[in-house]
Amino acid sequence: MRLKAKGLDTEENFLLFFVSKKDGMVCRSVRYEDLPTSMKKKKVKEYFDLLQKRRFALGSKRVFDIVVSLLILAVCSPFFLILAAAIKIDSRGPVFYRQVRVGRYDEDFRIFKFRTMVANADKIGLSLTTGNDPRITRVGRLIRKCRLDEFSQLLNVLCGDMSLVGPRPEVRKYVEAYKPEYMATLLVRPGITATSSIAFRNEDELLGQGGDPEKIYIEKILPGKMALNLEYLRRISVFGDIKIMIQTVFAVLKR
Repeated sequence: MRLKAKGLDTEENFLLFFVSKKDGMVCRSVRYEDLPTSMKKKKVKEYFDLLQKRRFALGSKRVFDIVVSLLILAVCSPFFLILAAAIKIDSRGPVFYRQVRVGRYDEDFRIFKFRTMVANADKIGLSLTTGNDPRITRVGRLIRKCRLDEFSQLLNVLCGDMSLVGPRPEVRKYVEAYKPEYMATLLVRPGITATSSIAFRNEDELLGQGGDPEKIYIEKILPGKMALNLEYLRRISVFGDIKIMIQTVFAVLKR
């Protein structure tokens, strides 16, 4: 179900500038009634009303996302070209892995990730990746350790599909396992990093300890992630995002 745009007055144009999903820099206001049926839950309404009161923070966050993403891409583009060459030399397949994820308002989009696994890995194994996954390439193992595969998602940020900080986007099969309250995390753009990503940075190891990885993820890991994601919604702000980005850098350096 596609969302219907609402007419905007002068105040809304100011508060919601840079907030649309697909257009990236075009304003779009959404009423609760316009949300897809999957998100019309009592618990979601509580977070929707909360975010409506923080529209200026959301608009500022979008401006911050665009400016910082452009700066990082401009400064790091030579390194990204070297990384792309290493991926191509190491194994056959494309530079980017374009998996379908679920984004804001329960809409699908294709995520950009530097490829760290063999071509068509999603067709020869689980959607999840365990620590000793044989599908991971040599260069891919180093990329994953340093979280370099996530940098290509800056392109998704510029496209308007993602934010620098926000709940990590899941594949559809795991969204279908969400409890009603978890759907509130789809009220904002998914992020490249999040407090939940930092807390569960060793997720691959947890999934590789034995048992059914998908059952472990849904029953043990996902609830913890969602609790942190919902807490993020309650405190969302540009300054909060900056703090999480700094924490992410330190978490990666400690690995």
